[in-house]
Amino acid sequence: MAKMSSPLTLLFIFLSYIMINHLHVVSCKTWCVVTSTVTDAQLETNINFGCKLILDCRRILPGGSCYVPNTLKSHASFVMNSYYQSHDRTKEACSFNNTGRIVTRDPSYGRCKYES
Repeated sequence: MAKMSSPLTLLFIFLSYIMINHLHVVSCKTWCVVTSTVTDAQLETNINFGCKLILDCRRILPGGSCYVPNTLKSHASFVMNSYYQSHDRTKEACSFNNTGRIVTRDPSYGRCKYES
């Protein structure tokens, strides 16, 4: 087996490094969920705001795939994430008056699949 010359080896390592880091950035998904210090009134406001702007809130209604658990926190996280995903996943799109936070762990559960 022939040895690679030093400049060729460096080029191979450099290109491999770029490719690995590029793939990592491309595969990094984020979601928007509620913060731990949020009031029920804020959650209701977020749900009402999001449901006026996103096309489909049926998934958090009775019988919907994200209805259970039937909590304001769960429903608000789903709605806030839908809004965040539909607005280019910007920090501002997850603010909701400082009641949202961006996470890298998929909040989906059971039949409830969050957009990414």
